Amino acid sequence: MSRITAGVDLGSTYCKVVLQDDDGKILARAMNPTGFRLTEIARATYETCLSDAGLDETDVSYVVATGVGRHQVDFKDIAVTELTAAARGATYFFPETRSVLDIGGQTMKASRLDDSSKVLAFRLNDKCAAGTGAFLEKTARYMGYTVQEISAVMETSRNAVPISGVCAVFAESEVINHLSLGTPPGDIMQGAIESLTTRTVQLMKRVKAQPEYTLVGGILRFGSMARTVEKSLGHPVNVPPEDYCQYVSALGGAILGHMRLEKMSTVKPVTEARV
Repeated sequence: MSRITAGVDLGSTYCKVVLQDDDGKILARAMNPTGFRLTEIARATYETCLSDAGLDETDVSYVVATGVGRHQVDFKDIAVTELTAAARGATYFFPETRSVLDIGGQTMKASRLDDSSKVLAFRLNDKCAAGTGAFLEKTARYMGYTVQEISAVMETSRNAVPISGVCAVFAESEVINHLSLGTPPGDIMQGAIESLTTRTVQLMKRVKAQPEYTLVGGILRFGSMARTVEKSLGHPVNVPPEDYCQYVSALGGAILGHMRLEKMSTVKPVTEARV
């Protein structure tokens, strides 16, 4: 009988859940905004995923939680860091991955992996929103666009304007200034992307990133981001298909769940010593 595992990525912006069977097949996935009731949203997203797969909670053999809110997942069997989970999820799609760049709503993480998907080195940029997806989304909203319209707005860019502020507050002031000068929204959005890209490349250099490069995180929903990073690196980059860029860490958690079950099944039981 196939064993099923669940990966729960309780991030700062969204909660994602993935169910996977022994054959590596993804059975279902679900996502909800995180909000402020972390434990409740983790449970609700998990139950939605189970329902979509036509499964019951008793069908799941192991649950691995990751993300900033991983310790708030009260039905987990174990918790792992986002770096560890993202590494496993990235190599599921691209087995030769040696460097992972994860751009989330509130943090940006770069890591270098060995050939067994273990993290050798990493760096985080979580001191300011200017280096994360939150700044890009805030820029869009300030100009009157929804998050879903970001990609379309960027496609209209003809001459990106520089946004050099290393702090979100200063960067926002630059956006306001560009708007007052009549700069097209597309050029401002592309400028924000290029500003973010500069920070990602710096982070990757600090971990001595090596190809293959795999980019994950919600910001990769916008194709312009991957193209800009690729241009800056001067090397091709991988991006998971469809919208899986947002589910990579949750998938990595499910994969680690299977690894954990396999390890547990090979451990010999302790027998009582003879006196």
